[in-house]
Amino acid sequence: MKSPITLTIGVIVLAIAAGPLIYFDSIAMDAKSVSSEFARLEKAGSEDPQEWFDLAAAAREAGELEIAGNSLDIASGYGLSPVLASLEKARILVISDEPDAATAELRDVFASGFTGVSVLLNDPLINSMAGREDYDELVAEMSVQAFPCEHQEGFRDFDFWIGEWDVHLANGTYAGTNVIEPAERGCVITERWIGASGGTGMSINYFDKSSGEWVQVWNAAAGSQIVIRGGLRDDGMALEGYIHYVANGTTAAFRGLWTPLPDGRVRQYFEQSNDDGETWTPWFEGFYSRRP
Repeated sequence: MKSPITLTIGVIVLAIAAGPLIYFDSIAMDAKSVSSEFARLEKAGSEDPQEWFDLAAAAREAGELEIAGNSLDIASGYGLSPVLASLEKARILVISDEPDAATAELRDVFASGFTGVSVLLNDPLINSMAGREDYDELVAEMSVQAFPCEHQEGFRDFDFWIGEWDVHLANGTYAGTNVIEPAERGCVITERWIGASGGTGMSINYFDKSSGEWVQVWNAAAGSQIVIRGGLRDDGMALEGYIHYVANGTTAAFRGLWTPLPDGRVRQYFEQSNDDGETWTPWFEGFYSRRP
């Protein structure tokens, strides 16, 4: 049976794969209650790591840091997650005015494979160390591991296309609007197109790290499906593959080129081949101007 403190302190959920550490409000305990609960658990011979962990957190909040440390050690001895234990130990060290030791504790848990930098940033107590050189360096190193697409070469090659755009044909005719946005911490670029006549379409664009190629997968309400891949050249992002028309079941070779222009616009040029790439016919040419 759970003790009263287990029911009142609240629940801490750690999802190491996703990173977040979520806190639910707890009921504060005073120093006397903390001491009484420690004695009760000790007398009962509790081997429940969660009970001891909850007591450690309550003791820390009550300022009873010795009890907090002892409770945490007991919880660890009974199998508490090493990550949870290290994070709580870091909190205790922060309150004890030992930021160097707190950062060293966090660095140790990072070295063990924990990359949940969001846990640190969303924890008011731990992140109170922001601005300290050692802590900021640790956060930066963890961010590289936690969000690799934001830091690795290749993922930024298509950033010149990101923005909210008005699109016109070569003769100046308005063609529609396109919103190009980064997503998933730089791992994906999404496209949402609305044509002047009301047609819509969207694409997912991403850097395929395994092949070193950029990929676009497009689908439109009218049933055009495009899958093209390639990479950045001197004249822009060049992707090639095929287009499939759902309505009539035909498939043809297809390619696109996005070129950043000196005046800040982007030219998008699509071509289709009906003879397996022997000859190419213009399919769409649009000039992107950033919306005010």
